[in-house]
Amino acid sequence: MNNKGTGWITFSSIVLIVAGLMRIMDGIWALGFKNNEQWEIVNHTLIISEEGSLWAWAWFGIGAILVLAGIAVSQGSSIGRWVGIVAASFAAVTAMIWMPMYPIWALAYLIMALLVIYGLVVYGGEALQDA
Repeated sequence: MNNKGTGWITFSSIVLIVAGLMRIMDGIWALGFKNNEQWEIVNHTLIISEEGSLWAWAWFGIGAILVLAGIAVSQGSSIGRWVGIVAASFAAVTAMIWMPMYPIWALAYLIMALLVIYGLVVYGGEALQDA
């Protein structure tokens, strides 16, 4: 039995689940905004005046996909691996939305998403074939 890469698979599934929970928390945060409030970023030109519930549902959807992908990866699903790769790629892109407001956290989130992609691409196939 070859255990090479099982740590990366475990890491990837845990990070996908935690990232999904974080996005769900972002959705709860976005529900706190009213129609007239704006998110302003000092020294930047980004002003988002969309209704908070629109962002909330987007974050809830992304969070659900990430949590489900993490559970599927932890179960050894081949489809879950590919959904995890796509979901982590999407998470990396959506982290850019927060870059002007929270650059350190967004960068950390981006790095974690890239590590998940690495783990699933490099070790996902081998670990699933050995199972």
